[in-house]
Amino acid sequence: MPHGDIAKYLAEINKDWKVIKDHSIKREFSFKDFKEAMKFVNSVADIANQQGHHPDIYIFYSIVQIELYTHAVKGLSENDFIMAAKIDKI
Repeated sequence: MPHGDIAKYLAEINKDWKVIKDHSIKREFSFKDFKEAMKFVNSVADIANQQGHHPDIYIFYSIVQIELYTHAVKGLSENDFIMAAKIDKI
């Protein structure tokens, strides 16, 4: 995906999403405890299954990191930003 398109789509999602080497987008979420973090992860999993677009999820007790990129194109696509916007709504 061209850098100009990345900037355009990035402006449409939460400012906490960061572009990683024009290859993926990543955001960190903090929760009060592990149980709340896992509740969030399960909600992300439900959306991912509905969308057929599965993020990389890293869990560190009460911290969850989500990284999105499209494996088929080995980089970012519009679907990554759509998924990010859906995660933002949780």
